[in-house]
Amino acid sequence: MDIYFQTDIGQRRRNNQDFTGSFYNQEQIPLVIVADGMGGHKAGDIASSMLVNGLGQKWQETAFSSAEEVSQWLIKNIQEANVAIFNKGQEIPEYNGMGSTVVAAVIQPRQFILAHVGDSRAYLWTGKKLDQLTVDHSLVQELVNQGEITPEMAQHHPQKNVVTRSVGMPGTVEVDVYDWKWSPNEVLLLCSDGLTNMVSDQRIAEVLEGAGDLQEKADTLIEEANQNGGIDNITVLLAANT
Repeated sequence: MDIYFQTDIGQRRRNNQDFTGSFYNQEQIPLVIVADGMGGHKAGDIASSMLVNGLGQKWQETAFSSAEEVSQWLIKNIQEANVAIFNKGQEIPEYNGMGSTVVAAVIQPRQFILAHVGDSRAYLWTGKKLDQLTVDHSLVQELVNQGEITPEMAQHHPQKNVVTRSVGMPGTVEVDVYDWKWSPNEVLLLCSDGLTNMVSDQRIAEVLEGAGDLQEKADTLIEEANQNGGIDNITVLLAANT
């Protein structure tokens, strides 16, 4: 298993509210995470780092590997992170209302378990095509689902960055969990919307199909997002099934 991740502030933001990382449990099974924080000055940083580091540290203490155990663990611990981030926002006025998206995967040779809240995404490059695995929890996606706008219209909708579900909201957050099979030489991509708003799925597929190792491909995607405007922080995490 090869894993590489990189995050970049972009061209317009004063600070980077994205956070990413990889962590291994006692069975040496990796958990990879991308989180895109939101909130006032520094609050988004706090939310995304709390989420990634909190999940990562707890994962390192586990020793299980079954899909059912992993799925339940992801739901439980993301929901606990939701409560912790919300409570921190209540305790400190300048953090009030902070939150974060999350897309995370526990990876094994034949399958990975994916957990998702918000509009950060997961894709699978099969060697022939790029499949989007997650469905955005966003206002624009709801409009698409209802048939009010087309996916093409959604790309340029003025409210495309309004999320309808995030980690740090009051109450219990619903976590989408997927169990995916994958094969050798396939590549899992986790990313923040700073990539997908700037680089088309077709271009992402071309980069993943092209020459170079994971680092070179990730760096190319970030570079092109910046060249296309870089209006948000950009995070790319690639995991190859070797």
